[in-house]
Amino acid sequence: MQPEKLEVIADMEDFVEGQLSNLKSVEDSWQPNDFLPDMTSENWPEALAEFRTDCAAIPDEVLVVLVGDMVTEEALPTYQTLLNSFDGVSDPTGASDSAWSRWSRGWTAEENRHGDLLNRYLYLSGRVDMRSVEVTIQHLIRNGFDPGAHQDPYKGFVYTSFQERATRISHRNVARLAQHAGDEHLKTICGIIAGDEARHEKAYTAFISHIFDVDPSGAILAFRDLMKNQVVMPAHLMYDGKDPNLFDRFSLVAQRIGVYTAHHYAEIIEHLVRTWSVETRTNLSAEAAEAQEFLCKLGPRYARLAERNQRRLDEHTPKQFSWIYDRCA
Repeated sequence: MQPEKLEVIADMEDFVEGQLSNLKSVEDSWQPNDFLPDMTSENWPEALAEFRTDCAAIPDEVLVVLVGDMVTEEALPTYQTLLNSFDGVSDPTGASDSAWSRWSRGWTAEENRHGDLLNRYLYLSGRVDMRSVEVTIQHLIRNGFDPGAHQDPYKGFVYTSFQERATRISHRNVARLAQHAGDEHLKTICGIIAGDEARHEKAYTAFISHIFDVDPSGAILAFRDLMKNQVVMPAHLMYDGKDPNLFDRFSLVAQRIGVYTAHHYAEIIEHLVRTWSVETRTNLSAEAAEAQEFLCKLGPRYARLAERNQRRLDEHTPKQFSWIYDRCA
């Protein structure tokens, strides 16, 4: 990475220190057990039966999306490794006291609860093939993923800003569908996870806002580089040992039921362009000025493509998923 970028990142220590308030203390944090039947209580059979009755109302399509979201959350080791690959923000000892290192570990500690909670919900529901799900998780962590950041924290934090918002949208919409189906447990679970993602999104977006203020040309070029190709979803290499197109089919179901769609993708781009005031940035290099124009037109362009994509979704044929015992969704 260019020395100028490294200097910007090094000078952000105090700013990042201020963003640590977007993380909660362990004492103030929820834990997965708070939202699940208490298996140590005397009436645990009745509590579990009531829990599973509510789970039974969730449609298979929502279950498939919930499993995909959970698998994505469970690949957390990959994401912490990615954060520590960014130049200037790594945790060199594994217990470093820098603000960047404390952010990385604190963010990871909060995110870790998401996969744990969704995993336990699905296990207690009795409605999914947990072995197939576990195989998928192991494959995904082994396969990893490359968001195209190339160790550049500018690009990396553009990516995390985008992805935290996308994840929040996905969990929020599953909560809505759970409420519609009558499962208040799942509604609460997905809602509380979406709340975490909103805090994390706020911090990552602030990191890039600060970089825009200090190095607008560098920030715009990093944003452009991430957007030149479609943003790589963190679970795009998921595999259940059977279906090589598993992510694509999971993604189609998520789009068809409105959990995460091409319209959401376009909206996120437009949101980030507004949030970072891309259109009004000045004193740019010639290349950055060209990138500025590209970025300001990108959201509307994807919005138009989303309309065409909807026609393809309307023709979607349900497929079997090993996660739900080869039922179709």
